Amino acid sequence: MLLMHIYELARRASRIVVLLTAGLLAGEFAVGAEDAPARQLVYLGTYTRGGESEGIYVCELDLLKGTLANLRLAAKSKNPSFLALHPSGRFLYSVSEIADFEGRKTGAVSSFALDPKSGALKFLNKKPSGGGGPCHLVVDHGGKNVLVANYGGGSVNVLGVGADGLLADPTGFVQHKGSSVNPRRQKGPHAHSINLDGKGAYAFAADLGLDKVLVYRFDPVAGTLSPNKVPGASVSPGGGPRHFAFHPGGKFAYVINEMASTVTAFSYEAKTGNLSTIQTVTTLPSGFSGNNSTAEVQVSPDGKLLFGSNRGHDSIAIFSIDSASGRLTTRGHQATGGRTPRNFGVDPTGRFLLAANQNSDTVVVFRIGAGGLAPTGNVLKVPNPVCVKFLPVVD
Repeated sequence: MLLMHIYELARRASRIVVLLTAGLLAGEFAVGAEDAPARQLVYLGTYTRGGESEGIYVCELDLLKGTLANLRLAAKSKNPSFLALHPSGRFLYSVSEIADFEGRKTGAVSSFALDPKSGALKFLNKKPSGGGGPCHLVVDHGGKNVLVANYGGGSVNVLGVGADGLLADPTGFVQHKGSSVNPRRQKGPHAHSINLDGKGAYAFAADLGLDKVLVYRFDPVAGTLSPNKVPGASVSPGGGPRHFAFHPGGKFAYVINEMASTVTAFSYEAKTGNLSTIQTVTTLPSGFSGNNSTAEVQVSPDGKLLFGSNRGHDSIAIFSIDSASGRLTTRGHQATGGRTPRNFGVDPTGRFLLAANQNSDTVVVFRIGAGGLAPTGNVLKVPNPVCVKFLPVVD
């Protein structure tokens, strides 16, 4: 009776129930079947150059076993290297990481209608991203705009979204300017990601070429970006900031620095949009002397762990997060079982991490626990995977 009472309380509170039984101690999870989906759709962005991939793929993750199955092509597209889901779950958006679109020196953003039962995507329309080589995008919290970062063009932009999911013409173009210390990689700006804070009031653009995380005030009605009063935060010269993630509590944020193989932790002031540096830590183990660059950074849904991907060391760096200060402590490294983990995804329940090994054509599943990551032995062959996004299956 006590277990049933606990079950009912947890079911009402979270709609995703983990039973405290021997199954939990063994690393198995039980889900309230009537409420929480036992599967997640997993969308995989890829590079189509080389001819092996045709576009965006979808498969299914079993949230009990950690297995991936039923891989299929969701939509043909050219270099859909990064994906973003609409908050309604009805649409998906992707960059087309190209240098030219419709005769102009710009990449593109594509919109797709999403069938939540089958996972199939139907192409809707495509608009210019405003700069060459778009590499990252997000949908705002109200589902009214897509924000995109152009690596090659060194710019960010905003495109409106209609009720039908169609993209409108860009409304919020901002060209970054400047350089940093590395003459090969940092002669000019290279916007590598764009993210929003929890309230959607501020946008954060990590620019590898400038060694800065630029902060913008975001107007979702007008679809515009304007410089914040404090326009951003810098990382160490030659760091090369790439991807950015907020702590779920909203008080801290983290940027992974591609060139220096480090993570910089910030405190965040939500009223002003200001970032203040807390610390910078390496993503590599002591004694490693090979070539390496970092790529993705994410915080676990419970806010206790931070993960960052190493390309070269081919691992996921694992850090614990101090809930009071936001400071990071290295917990170790988990080999990804493949080459060049450009991206990974932490499923929304916080149970599994899926590492996308670009140069070995695999997506590898790891179970997340209090101690970090544990291999499940589950591997899926996918051509050139470079982005992982989740959506609950609708039965």
